[in-house]
Amino acid sequence: MERLREELKKWKERVEKAEKAKADLLLCRLSADEECLKAEEELIKLKDFQERQHKNIIMSRETHERELCLLNQENAELKKEIEKLKEDLAECSSVLSQDSQIKKQVAEMKMKFTHMEEVKDDYPDMNTHCVFGVTTKIPFRLNQNQALLTFEDEEVAQRLIKMGKHTVKLDNKAADVRVKPFTLDMGIKFELHVTISGKKINVSEIPELSIPEDWMRDKLELNFYKSEQGGGGAVENVNYDKQSRTAVITFLRPGATNVFVRCTKYPFAVNGRCYRVSVSPKTDVHFEKFQLYCGISKKTILLKGIQETEDDEESVQDMIEIHFQKPSNSGGEIEKIKYVSKGATWVCFEEDA
Repeated sequence: MERLREELKKWKERVEKAEKAKADLLLCRLSADEECLKAEEELIKLKDFQERQHKNIIMSRETHERELCLLNQENAELKKEIEKLKEDLAECSSVLSQDSQIKKQVAEMKMKFTHMEEVKDDYPDMNTHCVFGVTTKIPFRLNQNQALLTFEDEEVAQRLIKMGKHTVKLDNKAADVRVKPFTLDMGIKFELHVTISGKKINVSEIPELSIPEDWMRDKLELNFYKSEQGGGGAVENVNYDKQSRTAVITFLRPGATNVFVRCTKYPFAVNGRCYRVSVSPKTDVHFEKFQLYCGISKKTILLKGIQETEDDEESVQDMIEIHFQKPSNSGGEIEKIKYVSKGATWVCFEEDA
């Protein structure tokens, strides 16, 4: 019995230990389950974060791709604009180079003497008063494969313009050309009033001498007091400029400068030597009645769309002229014609008298 009791006691101890171990295991399991749940939650959060990151990366990539596409488009447009600006710049350079020619032509104004200005109250200085009418030429740019025709009769030009299109035989081929009216740029008109003094002359190229300015004035006065040509006379004033080597000499007698109108070089004796100075009349120039006018050529037509041919420019111009001279083609007598087959040229128009 005693042995049984000890054996039972041992088994009870073992059972208690097993129960305690079981309880510990249950606690560990519960703790492990909690850790597992936490891990799963963290994993889910991590997956969500990764998915969001992936979406953000995709969205960012798409955004970058869209931005890159937009930048490429803008870049392409900018390149087109640059090319266009280069073309415009080249065209402007061409026009500017032509403008230099225009300015040269405009500078060659048409000047016409109109009348001598009446002198009021018997002006004592015997000045010569001249009036010139000045009209600028008006340039027109004639481009490639275009022609200008000026007819003797205004009605012929207006009739051809109303018809609009014409069929012209060029190089044994029928070519349709367009007849267009055109407007010229603004022209300039003004009166140029020139007064030539009867008492004053300009003297230039005076020699540089190591003498005081007062002495030089006296030398000039003495030299022009009596000229070899019989002009000159008593001098009222000498305005001498040493730096520019020029002087303005005013005589007392009206008309004393008449002899110098025909003289460009005049002897100037000083210190035993004879120099040659330049002499010219003293003039006063001013503008009056300056005005702009609109140039319209009613006798001239502009032909466009002339097809290129194997013939030279002069031959094509002759064919065009022959066609538009015939009354059967509604044409008439032509005063002037200008055709351009390559490049461009400038044609100048003048105001009708």
